Amino acid sequence: MRYKNLFDSHAHYADSSFDEDREILLKQILPEQGIVFIMLAGVNLTDCLQSQELAKNYDYIYCSAGIHPEKIQNLPENWLEQIEIFAKFKKCMAIGEIGLDYHANQGNKNLQKKIFIQQLELAKKLNLPVILHIRDAMGDAVEILKSYQPKGVIHCYNGSAETAKELLKINNLYFSFSGVITYKNARKPVEALKILPLDRIMLETDSPYLAPEPYRHKRCDSRFMIHTAEKMAEIKNIATQELVTICCENAKRLFQIA
Repeated sequence: MRYKNLFDSHAHYADSSFDEDREILLKQILPEQGIVFIMLAGVNLTDCLQSQELAKNYDYIYCSAGIHPEKIQNLPENWLEQIEIFAKFKKCMAIGEIGLDYHANQGNKNLQKKIFIQQLELAKKLNLPVILHIRDAMGDAVEILKSYQPKGVIHCYNGSAETAKELLKINNLYFSFSGVITYKNARKPVEALKILPLDRIMLETDSPYLAPEPYRHKRCDSRFMIHTAEKMAEIKNIATQELVTICCENAKRLFQIA
C-alpha cells in the first residue's frame, strides 16, 4: 500500500553506497513513493558539506551538521567553528548527529563526552534542535541530557521503556524508530514505543543502514520506511496512515519546517 506524508527523519544519502543511483532515487523514485521530507544527518565535516549540497539541489531535503561520536579522531582545531558555519545554512535545521557510542570504543569516553557537550552548547547558542546518537552509553547520555535539557530527537531509540519515561521529562525531546523495530529480537524498542505518547515519536530509516524486515541486511532507502511505519502502527493500535501523518507533523514541528 502507498502512504502519503512520509518524513524520513534520519538518512545518509551522501553515503557512497548511493553513488550509482542517488539522482534517480532522490529526483524521481522517492517522491513518487510519498516521501515528502528527508532529514540528512551529518556525521563528519565532509559529509556535512555533501549533505548541504543535496539539500540545495532538492526542495524536500534538509540537513543537519555535527560530528558523530565515532568520527571524533583527528578533528581539525577549528572543527566546531566549521560546524557553526554549516549550521547557518538556511536548510540546516539541527545539530547532529551527535552523542555517545561506547559499542566499539571504551577508551575515549571522556573525549566523546567533551565533544558531545560542545555541540549541545552550540545547538543551544544557535537555538537549534539536536539529532542524538546513543549506543551502549545510555547512562552517561541521560545524565548529560538531563543537565542540558536540549530539544531534539534520539534517533533509532533502543533504550528501555523505563529510560524513555525518564527522558520524557525533557520537554521537546522526541524518540525516532527505524527498521530495527521490525526485528524479532527488538524487545526494548517495542516496549518503549508502547508507552511513548504519539506526539513524541518519529519515523526514520537511517539509510543506507538498518533496513527493516523483509529487507534486513540489504541497502536501505526511504521507500522501506513503510514497513517500519506498519509495525509501529500495529504496536500503537492505530491506522498506518494516521501514524505516518503524526510522525511527519512531529518532525516538521521539531525541525521547524513549514
